[in-house]
Amino acid sequence: MKQRENAIADGLVLVGGGLANGLLAYRLRTLRPELPLMVLEHGAQAGGNHTWSFHEPDLTPAQHAWIAPFVAHAWPHYEVAFPARQRRLRSGYRAVTSERFHAVLSGTLGDALRTGTSAVRLSPTEVELSDGQRLQAAAVVDGRGPMDWHALSVGHQKFLGLELELARPHGLTGPIVMDATVPQHDGYRFVYVLPFTETVVLIEDTCYSDGPALDAGTMRRRVHEYAAQRGWQVTRVLREETGVLPIALDGDARAFWDEAPGMPAGMPRSGLRAALFHPTTGYSLPDAVRLADRIAARPTLDARSLHATIRAHSLTQWRRQGFFRLLNRMLFRAARGAERRRILERFYGLPEPLIRRFYAGHPTLPDVARVLIGRPPIPITRALRVVLPAGRPA
Repeated sequence: MKQRENAIADGLVLVGGGLANGLLAYRLRTLRPELPLMVLEHGAQAGGNHTWSFHEPDLTPAQHAWIAPFVAHAWPHYEVAFPARQRRLRSGYRAVTSERFHAVLSGTLGDALRTGTSAVRLSPTEVELSDGQRLQAAAVVDGRGPMDWHALSVGHQKFLGLELELARPHGLTGPIVMDATVPQHDGYRFVYVLPFTETVVLIEDTCYSDGPALDAGTMRRRVHEYAAQRGWQVTRVLREETGVLPIALDGDARAFWDEAPGMPAGMPRSGLRAALFHPTTGYSLPDAVRLADRIAARPTLDARSLHATIRAHSLTQWRRQGFFRLLNRMLFRAARGAERRRILERFYGLPEPLIRRFYAGHPTLPDVARVLIGRPPIPITRALRVVLPAGRPA
């Protein structure tokens, strides 16, 4: 054990082998192979059981180049469907599967990826494992997924997905990112479909809901009902995945960083634990890529400077995302019943370049005006009540 401690004493220990820490480890190993690092994952494989998707304009050409090994599926377009609108958007769409993620990461890191390893106590420079071993490092990064949101107010995007093998080809040429023609339940409901092969699809029953409780049995049944309605005969269920993603409404981002219950002071964090996700869609891959680039470019990676860098990056993102949180408050706090669906239906009638910038997290001032100006799909009096956030600015 002594040798293992010495091997990472001047490097990094990344606790949690999910998306953010995995991409960070990959980026560091490819750009700075001399840096000692270790990834600790409590599960059987890095990445768990997930599918991460993103839009082609979300990343720069350089970022697309280095993340390319992780991309398992790519399509030239995607579709959305609402009761009064159906549209194909000619923007590339990509998906990373946990199987591909683990294969690439394990092939790159080798023994530096340790699965089936649980951490019971963390500090900015030390990890205590469940077997009593202690690892010392220049910095420890906590990337173990969502934590107590305490200082932030969030809604929830919850989903259950089934990867299905079909008896005959489904006929899709690209993903259906939102099929909101389905009956509405538990907030705003839609179905998300990724065609992996001609006869294999991932279908996710998804709800933008006020609460995080997930009724797996009901959602599983609705996935099978959707497949039947499309005329797809299911021969086998290959995989099931579930998730509850945060949708940011408002809050105090500084308190989220500085007053986190049970979090050691100065603890570097990544991914959802650092509040790095798209406020409206919940997508986290583009933010994970940007964070990996930012950290890999730093000359020093000690715990103090790493914490300061990630904290500043997170707070900057929070300040820039006020427009998204305003829209989210309109969706969750002002809209009632079917009004939530009408808000999204109206949005998807806007120009495609605006939609691309929205997903990428970089709307222009004219974009903001275009989204907000016009006859709103909810009463203006209710919309005005949610304009001002409850939390202090970051």
